[in-house]
Amino acid sequence: MNIILYLFLAYQILINSFNNETIKIIGVGDMMIGTNYPNNSYLPKNNGNNILKNVSATIREADIAFGNLEGTILSKEGEVKKCGDPKKCYAFKSPDEYAKHYKNAGFNILSLANNHINDFGKIGRLNTQRVLEENNIYFSGTIEKPYSIFTKDNIKYGFASFSPNKGTIQINNYEKAEEIVSLLDSLCDIVIVSFHGGAEGSKYNRVTKEIEYFLGENRGNPHEFSRIVIDSGADLVFGHGPHVLRAIDLYKRRFIAYSLGNFATYARFNLSGNRGLAPLIEVNINKKGEFLSGKIISAKQIGLGIPVLDNNNEAAKEIKRLTNLDFPNSDLNINNFGEISLNN
Repeated sequence: MNIILYLFLAYQILINSFNNETIKIIGVGDMMIGTNYPNNSYLPKNNGNNILKNVSATIREADIAFGNLEGTILSKEGEVKKCGDPKKCYAFKSPDEYAKHYKNAGFNILSLANNHINDFGKIGRLNTQRVLEENNIYFSGTIEKPYSIFTKDNIKYGFASFSPNKGTIQINNYEKAEEIVSLLDSLCDIVIVSFHGGAEGSKYNRVTKEIEYFLGENRGNPHEFSRIVIDSGADLVFGHGPHVLRAIDLYKRRFIAYSLGNFATYARFNLSGNRGLAPLIEVNINKKGEFLSGKIISAKQIGLGIPVLDNNNEAAKEIKRLTNLDFPNSDLNINNFGEISLNN
């Protein structure tokens, strides 16, 4: 055999082997595992050590695990946002040492792009970033840190987050989103994008494909945004913000979860009905970022907000129902156990 042809074939085999290797990524929704504002009564027992213990083994199985950090990490006072009644003020700050709970549970990347990262002003936002850096957790979405680039297991990842809120990278600035994601795509093997968008509340579980508003605020068009960032090079899109689950979808063989709901939201959140469903979404992709398979690992929050696995698969059933409603012609198939596959 011609030596050049031999080397070419060997190269092709090597490339195919690289591309077909599976990367397991797990995503969850909002996390706020206790706040010391307005007082310590909203902190969990045992210094928060048990909050994530029921789900951490599952999280640690992933190559990359994602969640939305809904609030600040700040032991000191900070500059609390203006509230008419402190008892009804949803301003969140967890003690600095709580960052280790996310790390120990297996989370690699956290979004800070949401409406609570500025609950305690610039002091709270900067301290959150400092503490996460000290715990070797990558994050993105603030004006100080629009994106992160890191390498794990010889794969280079880019991670960017967006929201409509002050101090974050704006979900409605498509030109900036395209610029960031295109840059990451040029530098990285896999690009993960998250967004905090869409109206919130138990009634807002549908993907409308339109701009959504909540309390007069433009919360973006999650459907349009997701496609724009995938067109720009994103391989995986995780949505959060509505506090309830929404459908999943596939676009250009890239996976989209439109809302992952509440995952670990202690004491200050309404967890009744569909707000208490707390799935972990496992997405298996190849090294080109293409979706291979997945699973909706059903969980729910019990007590004041502790996630536990749910053998009744309620979260999987809800996501399947919503996906059938919003994307009846989807390329994804979800069975009753939450397993996600490509339609033939």
